[in-house]
Amino acid sequence: MKKIRWILALTTVLLVILDQAIKQWARVHLMPVGTIPFIDGFIGFRYATNAGAAFGLFQGARWFFVILTIIVFAVILIYEFKLPYTKRNLWVRIPMTLILAGAIGNFIDRLLFGYVVDMFEFLFIRFPIFNIADILLVIGTFVYVFAALFILKEESKEEPKSDG
Repeated sequence: MKKIRWILALTTVLLVILDQAIKQWARVHLMPVGTIPFIDGFIGFRYATNAGAAFGLFQGARWFFVILTIIVFAVILIYEFKLPYTKRNLWVRIPMTLILAGAIGNFIDRLLFGYVVDMFEFLFIRFPIFNIADILLVIGTFVYVFAALFILKEESKEEPKSDG
């Protein structure tokens, strides 16, 4: 089962590389032009920077987010090494991998530039511009909450109770 740890670690690294590669593409190719339509009326690419959190909240709190990310990183690593290897715990490990990759992706931006590069824009609704790291954070959080509410809760009901 320790093989899973390496697979998830490699997945984290690859997702961070993907996030950073797309952000670099945005800095090089998108920043000079500002906007590139992708699917007309649905989604496009728009270069934007965000010195805050999701939806532009807490602008200018760079060091708060750097410290918060270091804490999240430490908590996830401690959790990873203390969590037993079971199929059930994959419902914790996989979303934590996504959350960790997203946190590291945005952490790198904040550390190097003081802001996060965003580039995906929905054109059919008014919605904040976002990036791959944001997608990973949101999906990881939703999967973890879903698992905690429905899957892990159900499985814990099925586990036999010990008498002593």
